[in-house]
Amino acid sequence: MRIVKKIIKGKEFLYLQHSYRGKNGKVRTDEAYLGKEMPDNIEEIKERFEEKIRKNIHAKLESIKNNFQKEWSRLPASIKEKEKEQIAIAFTYNTNAIEGSTITLADAREIIERGISPNKPLDDVKETDLHAKVFLEMLDKKEKLSVDLLLKWHGDIFSSTKKDVAGKFRDYMVRIGEYRAVDWQDIGKLMADLVKFVEKTKMNPVEIAGIAHYRFEKIHPFGDGNGRIGRLLMNFILWHNHYPMLIIENRKRRAYYRAFTKDEKGFYSYFLRTYLRVHKSRLGDYKNGKM
Repeated sequence: MRIVKKIIKGKEFLYLQHSYRGKNGKVRTDEAYLGKEMPDNIEEIKERFEEKIRKNIHAKLESIKNNFQKEWSRLPASIKEKEKEQIAIAFTYNTNAIEGSTITLADAREIIERGISPNKPLDDVKETDLHAKVFLEMLDKKEKLSVDLLLKWHGDIFSSTKKDVAGKFRDYMVRIGEYRAVDWQDIGKLMADLVKFVEKTKMNPVEIAGIAHYRFEKIHPFGDGNGRIGRLLMNFILWHNHYPMLIIENRKRRAYYRAFTKDEKGFYSYFLRTYLRVHKSRLGDYKNGKM
């Protein structure tokens, strides 16, 4: 959102503007006229304008959810199982590749579909196999989100490859690039607060998923494997609130990494744009949100 000046017939006028990428990929702009001078109640005007934007976004997200559920409900049970396996292959490949795994998409398919191990580092093979199993169990088993569940995911994925850190929070300080993660002594409370936020907030589930992912990575609770657990958490929230999931593609990891250098609002803006782009075919028509 920004305030811009327009010159019309030699006179200066102020407008509040918000730009977004429309369904056809073109940048669209909504605006609100402010007047010739900055109004005294500009903060109130901004709040109303933001609320209008939020309602428009929520209408889009609701359309995505409804169209996804219609698609999913039409699939026979056996096809649903195959579809979940394909999602597991794509998600597991990308989430591990972001962290440097040597396993290709074809390798991941061989491991997950056929149980065939490629000629690649054994740790990468194990983490691919175990991640897919945790992911599929997460889809099928609606468990209550808890700190213990996050610890279990981490332990199940890394118990064979990272035994010294698997299934437990770090008890030392870490730095990720220029970012210094939170004090390890605060991790327990911060993780409990994060779980409470996910369970209690009244935000839209897509908002919750994006913000929870950001907060989780900033806490950086584990010695290793934080990205993979954070992306599992993100998709746990989406899936069990009936929204289609989001796969962060390895080939777009630079934009993903850059988003984490921003504040929470900046990261969520990236997350929302990505989500709407990935699921634009499910937007359809939505009330007060037709583009």
